[in-house]
Order: sequence, then structure tokens, then C-alpha cells
Amino acid sequence: MPSETPGGEGEVRGELEGAPARLEAPGKGLPWLELQLVRLRFGWARRRRSRGEFTNLFSSERERVIELASACDHQRINVRVLIDRVRGLEDSSRFWSVAMTLDHLRIVNIAFAGILRSLGRGIVPEGEVSTADVKPDDSQLADGPGVLRGFERSCDLFLRASEKASESDPQARFPHPWFGGLGIRGWHALGAVHLGIHRVQIERILDGLGPD
Repeated sequence: MPSETPGGEGEVRGELEGAPARLEAPGKGLPWLELQLVRLRFGWARRRRSRGEFTNLFSSERERVIELASACDHQRINVRVLIDRVRGLEDSSRFWSVAMTLDHLRIVNIAFAGILRSLGRGIVPEGEVSTADVKPDDSQLADGPGVLRGFERSCDLFLRASEKASESDPQARFPHPWFGGLGIRGWHALGAVHLGIHRVQIERILDGLGPD
């Protein structure tokens, strides 16, 4: 897989022969047919799995992400790699580093925790969710250990919020741009599913980096 050296100019080497990566704009979403499939699969999972099962899924995906990221040294964790797109991942997100992926997960976990806390009080949060607003800024990232600690703290925050959130108002819904109005069960489930998508992304980035 092509990759970018730290401090480079954002160009992709390898199969694109030095041409800049041509990616869709952040927030573009998924191809229409894939979005329909993702909606069906997510709806099916929410009906079949309990909240406890989604908590266990989140925890297991978290441990796998930590294992993968911990095996990546300080320099390699910040190297961007252009990967084949993972199902459920926007095109704009497929040229990230491991550190960028961890920071995106930190941002999203914190946002989801806030949504769960609000819905648990029967309050619908103000504003709206935009996938373009949760992209990482690689110029502002902490060092490798710092970005991993930030990810771990965000996971703790999400788990605490999901544990405490009870559906005091079952009608309280907050819309996701892809899945429409979701209650506590939906946002809880989405946190686990979202983490699994980006765990696959990290695996592909590491494959693209190759051996140490």
C-alpha cells in the first residue's frame, strides 16, 4: 500500500506513482446502495443484540484497537496510508494514520457519551451530527502515547455514560445523518459498531505500513 512519510506534502506514493490522493470531501457519506445495506444491517443488529452485548462488543473492540496501536512505534503511528475503503467508512477517511484514527475515535466517543447523557435525562441535544465535524486534525495530534491515552479515556467516558443512561423518555431521539432518529439503545449500539469499523481501518493501515 502507498504511504506518506512524516513531514511530507500529503502525496501518496506506490500504486498512484506520486499523484496526490483524490478523495471525496469530508461529510460526503456512503454510496447510496451501501448506505441502504449498512442501515439494514445496523437495524438488524439492534433488534437482535442486547445493550449488554453491545457493551461487550465495544470493550472487545477497544482492547483490540489498543493492542494494534501499542504495537506501532512512535514514528509509524503518524504515517498516513491510503487503504481500500472499509464498508461503512467515508472515502475521505481512507488516507489516515493510526494516530488520526485514534483521535477520530476519541472525538466520536466523547460526542456519543454526551448524547447518551442527554437522552438519559430525556433531553434531546441541540444542533445536529455531521460526519465532517468529527474528522481528526493531524497537525494538532498529541504524540503516540498521548493520542492512545486520549482514546482510552474516551472509551471509559462512553462506557460510563452508556451504563448510567436509562430510557426515562423512550420517545427521546437524536438524529444521526445516516440512520435517522436514534434513542439510547441506538446510540449505544452505534458506538460499538463504529469502533469495529475503525479497528478494521487500523488493521489495513498497519498492513500498508508493512513490517518494522
